[in-house]
Amino acid sequence: MAKAKSAFVCTECGAEYRKWQGQCSSCQEWNTLSEVRLSAARPGAASGGSGGGGRGGYAGAVSREVVELSNVDLGEVPRLTSTFEEFDRVLGGGLVPGSAVLLGGHPGAGKSTLLLQTACKLAQQRRVLYVTGEESLSQVAMRAHRLQLPTQGLQMLAETSIETILGVAERERPEVLIIDSIQTTHLEDIASAPGGVAQVRESAAALTRFAKQSSTVLMLVGHVTKDGTLAGPKVLEHMIDASLLLEGGADSRFRTLRGQKNRFGAVNELGVFAMLEHGLKEVKNPSAIFLSRSEEQAPGSLVMVVWEGTRPILVEVQALLDDSALGNPRRVAVGLDQNRLAMLLAVLHRHGGLFTGDQDVFLNVVGGVKVLETSADLAVLLAVVSSLQSRPLARELVVFGEVGLSGEIRPVPSGQERIVEAAKHGFRRAIVPRANAPKQAPEGMEVVAVDKLADALEAL
Repeated sequence: MAKAKSAFVCTECGAEYRKWQGQCSSCQEWNTLSEVRLSAARPGAASGGSGGGGRGGYAGAVSREVVELSNVDLGEVPRLTSTFEEFDRVLGGGLVPGSAVLLGGHPGAGKSTLLLQTACKLAQQRRVLYVTGEESLSQVAMRAHRLQLPTQGLQMLAETSIETILGVAERERPEVLIIDSIQTTHLEDIASAPGGVAQVRESAAALTRFAKQSSTVLMLVGHVTKDGTLAGPKVLEHMIDASLLLEGGADSRFRTLRGQKNRFGAVNELGVFAMLEHGLKEVKNPSAIFLSRSEEQAPGSLVMVVWEGTRPILVEVQALLDDSALGNPRRVAVGLDQNRLAMLLAVLHRHGGLFTGDQDVFLNVVGGVKVLETSADLAVLLAVVSSLQSRPLARELVVFGEVGLSGEIRPVPSGQERIVEAAKHGFRRAIVPRANAPKQAPEGMEVVAVDKLADALEAL
């Protein structure tokens, strides 16, 4: 029997070393090297063939001839619909044959529910193989019955061995292969436990190689760590084609699906779902959901227009300021960058003349939306001013714009589309950067163009 070998693998970037060291030379992280035991290579494993033991690369069959880029066939690859318009939107138009999609999320977010709904509906028209490693077949059947899903045609397999999974997939030849989850699978040749760095990396590589060679859509469920990042080596995110994150707490009925990486579409695309009794239901007009405001307008409440992927979304931002009893006032931001909030408060003091150093500042984006762009700066500051002065703002007011350190209001991308979206939802007044002001405002809407923060405060 061949003697097992050991290697030290970085849990952050997947770099391998022959002996342990305190810092990874590749990603410069400390104390991230863990020992894994690897078996000796099998005969013929380095040939690069299409067999399960070959290392033909993540892209499938290796091309041994140099080809000029202009001679590559640009034949249109038909996409498969996931049966969810919001899911297709995040994927860039649908599932691409031969692609690998990684779906991550916290426990209870609805990863397995979303994929089970997709698999049951797809199985009515196409061959789908659903591999479960975390639940038994009876548990999956009970959930499908509770969700009232059509179960005819869906092929199920309860297995964690990659060799067995690939053998069944070779025989069944599914168009869509779903693995729930990648952290439970293992290769027999690797001595480490399932979920380890080596197991996750090599299991995903074998599955991805099969998907590329057979033009099968591969969908993997991935676990996340306590800080929200995908568990396992970073090389896992490099070898797949699309990385999606399903977000939403247990206290919220809404789930947001965000694309973090997509080789076939736009990144940071956002899909919104509602968790109901019969599973996830897509929300086709998320602005209407996030704008469910109370009849009585309160100070500190304001609507802003954020750009998510390829569409604008109207969300409400709320600010609450209160006298601080502490020497160091609190700065709490939910759905926004807390460091950026501190910077904006400094700009408000320097260029707006309003002091908040003795106030606790609490900020919240309604609906659990996480705003990742800077177009919310102006809306945040005006909401803070509204709460500080206890003066409610008009319900028909909408605001967007980036605020610079010198107090200037900078333009943001797709300003015209944002204003049109606000007009569709009945807003009649908009405060926007001057560079985003349209030549002709939408009918019934007043657009106020501002250059400085002082101009925006005066426009209130």
